[in-house]
Amino acid sequence: MTDAEYSPVATDSPTKLSVEEIVKMSHTARKWEVFPGRNKFCCDGRIMMARQAGIFYFTCILIIGTCLLFFIFDCRYFVETYPSFGFVVPLAAGLLFIFVLSTLFRTSFSDPGVIPRSTPDEAADLERQIEVPSSCQPNYRPPPRVREVIIKGQMVKLKFCYTCKIFRPPRASHCSVCDNCVERFDHHCPWVGNCVGKRNYRYFYLFIMSLSVLCLFIFAVVVTHLVLRTQQTGQFLIALRDSPVSIIEAVVCFFSVWSILGLAGFHTYLVSSNQTTNEDIKGSFSSKRAQDNFNPFSQGSCIGNCCEIICGPEYPSLLDRRGFVVPDETPVQMSQPSDMYHNQSPKERNAVNVRHESYGSTVDSHAQPQKNYSNQNDYVVPPSALSSENPMPNNRLPPIRGHEGTSAPAGIREQLPGEDKASGLYSNSDGTITHVEAMKDVGPGDV
Repeated sequence: MTDAEYSPVATDSPTKLSVEEIVKMSHTARKWEVFPGRNKFCCDGRIMMARQAGIFYFTCILIIGTCLLFFIFDCRYFVETYPSFGFVVPLAAGLLFIFVLSTLFRTSFSDPGVIPRSTPDEAADLERQIEVPSSCQPNYRPPPRVREVIIKGQMVKLKFCYTCKIFRPPRASHCSVCDNCVERFDHHCPWVGNCVGKRNYRYFYLFIMSLSVLCLFIFAVVVTHLVLRTQQTGQFLIALRDSPVSIIEAVVCFFSVWSILGLAGFHTYLVSSNQTTNEDIKGSFSSKRAQDNFNPFSQGSCIGNCCEIICGPEYPSLLDRRGFVVPDETPVQMSQPSDMYHNQSPKERNAVNVRHESYGSTVDSHAQPQKNYSNQNDYVVPPSALSSENPMPNNRLPPIRGHEGTSAPAGIREQLPGEDKASGLYSNSDGTITHVEAMKDVGPGDV
């Protein structure tokens, strides 16, 4: 028989990378640089806030600008006019101002409690777990993707987030502005430029409370300043002419204090009842839904709820923002071998040695050439195919294994000894029947 030799095919294998090069590549990007949410980061990922931060900058300008005017005009008047105790005014205002800015920046620049999204493998595994078989009914609708847990005897639903591909924990919700799921989500506050959640709610509450006190303090001092100047000059218009900036401060604080005081009072109610703004708006624990509905997260008293929220432990962030992106360490998989290697013996398979090393593949150059022998059993047909009772149409043969859909009419070449020219089959000495097409490459000594 004719020997068929297989030569190895040259493939472009990736260059082997050293450990130093892999480490260098892994340090090229940090996780905050590929964060999927709509957030922006500063200081190498240490500062995290929403992308829409225009109102936050306006808040900073309004607070800092008003306080600067207060220190320049009103505080100077009290220090110069009443040197014995006038320094108390700028001292108290300065402490309040520092505390307000520190709580504001802590609320705006910190992680509110973002829940990491599931990886592709985790999402695929979760989809397989919750996959609902399709129904034949035309009006069939799959059930909502929710899970139920019992907390202190109260049933709480865990909803599935189609964006983050996770079942959100209790009290968590997805922020449409930042495009993140946040633990104990309260609301998204554009004035602080960030979501308010589990990790920064206490600082938000302290911010609005201290800002309310600061606004009341500045308003009271400005009014006192104008009254004292009016007593000294005898006319209110002269007092306004001597300190025109004071009236601007009074107007800003007057209109600001009402909204800030109202917001502080509302969140004081939420803290005392251990609720979030999201839960209060939806009425999650309202008795209108059910008579036995209650808040399972409440500590049972206002003092206990306030201590838990304001004085509770600091929860760690679930985001490793400054961590390095882990490179894909999965080796490159070779394509599946052709079907002719499946029927080879182990000795013949070892002729081509494939090694999966260094994210690539190499071929052993010392492999011996292998031979491809025709297996005559693939061309053997049953004797019933020669029966005249079941003639084939147009004198054609049944399909041959491995050559379905192909057949050749008899009489296309010289008839061999023992060949039935009408059927195109050759009768061997051992009683088997062989198709003549299988003997094209067979030498005289091989028959």
